[in-house]
Order: sequence, then structure tokens, then C-alpha cells
Amino acid sequence: MPEGHTLHRLARRQQRLFGGQRVRVSSPQGRFADGAAAVDGMTFHAAEAWGKHLVHRYRDGDTERMVHIHLGLYGAFTELTAPIPEPVGQVRMRIATEEAAADLRGPTACEIYGPADLEALIARLGPDPLRRDADPDRAWASIARSARPIGALLMDQKVVAGVGNVYRAEILFRAGIDPMRAGRRMAREEFDALWQDLVGLMKVGVRRGRIHVVRPEDDHGAPAYAPDRPRTYVYRRAGEPCRICGTPVMMTELEARKLYWCPVCQT
Repeated sequence: MPEGHTLHRLARRQQRLFGGQRVRVSSPQGRFADGAAAVDGMTFHAAEAWGKHLVHRYRDGDTERMVHIHLGLYGAFTELTAPIPEPVGQVRMRIATEEAAADLRGPTACEIYGPADLEALIARLGPDPLRRDADPDRAWASIARSARPIGALLMDQKVVAGVGNVYRAEILFRAGIDPMRAGRRMAREEFDALWQDLVGLMKVGVRRGRIHVVRPEDDHGAPAYAPDRPRTYVYRRAGEPCRICGTPVMMTELEARKLYWCPVCQT
């Protein structure tokens, strides 16, 4: 599933493509036909991200409508340029101008939102490190009173919005924190350092379009875990030597997700 930086980068890209323009919105597949008709012909006002959720705002005079999108495991946008071809495959939603289009396929959610829906979404999400209005104190309040492992809490979208398995594993390694440590055993200073590192790394992800977590002085040794992927310290490196101490990287399951860590560097 795409992590939060991907959604923020996508929002910025779509804002550049469609912002301020009247757009044609359709649902070639038909599953979003009523929703597409509700915003077809309106001006694409803004695209925003909250964690792993994307919200489009459309306006026509004093009327505003929103479309909420959650890509889930299989959702993706494909960009097209003029001359724009006919849709291919199961396109849930197409946004188009004369010069460009974006086709959405396979999302978990693609639906019309009202103000109350957006408020409810924001209320159930933790702070998003990439949003200027993020309040890290909210995340700390949840972590400081929890007996759950910090490795699980960081993946809980109600605690911190937008963090996925890669960022979870890598920021804990960079901080030298055992992912199994209970949240309530974290010091505030440790959390503050984690938050600042997360903000910085996710901003790099937005800017570069890919996750980059290995410090320059550690960018050596074994290649990335897969072709065309950035190097990581521990993510998907089970059994491989730690880039710092050489100890084999460990892997287990934590709340149904694979967890990677170094048992020496993260004590």
C-alpha cells in the first residue's frame, strides 16, 4: 500500500495538472457513475492528502463537492496526455482536460464526500507528519499511555497517519529503538526525535518520489532489496547483515504485518 509521501506527491501533481481548470469527470467502468456526474464540468479547485487518503475539491460558483479516494493495495493513477486515448481496462474515474487526463483504477474507495464525511475522516486519523497543521502532541498522547509495541503504534493510522511498513522499520532503526518496546516506555525526547526524523524523511520522499532513508555514510555494502528500489537499513533484509554492525537482520510478524529490525543496533 502506498505510504503517505506518495499521496502528498500525487496531490501536488494533480494540483499542477488540473488546478483552476474545468474538468470532465467520468466513470468508464460505471462503478462511480453517479459520483462522476456530480462533479463533471466543475472546476478542479484543490487536491489534498491526509495520511493515505486523497481528497479532491471541485467548485462551481458557491457549490463545492469533494471526492475521497483511498488507493488501498491495488489502486493507482495513470496520467495521459493529448491526444487522450479511449479508456482501457477497469477505469473507475477519469479526470480530463483538453491537454491531460488521469485514470484511476482499483481503489479501495472512490466516493463523494460532504463536509461531515471529511470531518469524520480527519477525526479518526492521527496527525500526518507532512501536513503543516499536524499536532504531534496527539500522537504522543496515544503512545505514552499504550502498552502496545511502538512498532505497532507507528503503523496505526489512528496514532500517526501516513506511516507504512518501510518508514516504520527504518525510523526505528535510525533511532536505535527496539520495535517491541511498549509505547508507554518511550521517553518524550525519543518520540520528539522520531517525529522530527519522520517529518524530514517523508519530505524527502515527496521531493524525490521515492523513499530514501540510508544516511550517506552508510550507503554502501549490499544492494537494495529489489531492482530499482532504494537501499534500506532493515526493511525486507531479513537474514542480511546489518549495514552498521553486521548482525543478521531479524524478521517477525507484528499485528499481521512483517516487522524488520536489528537485534544489536535496536536494543
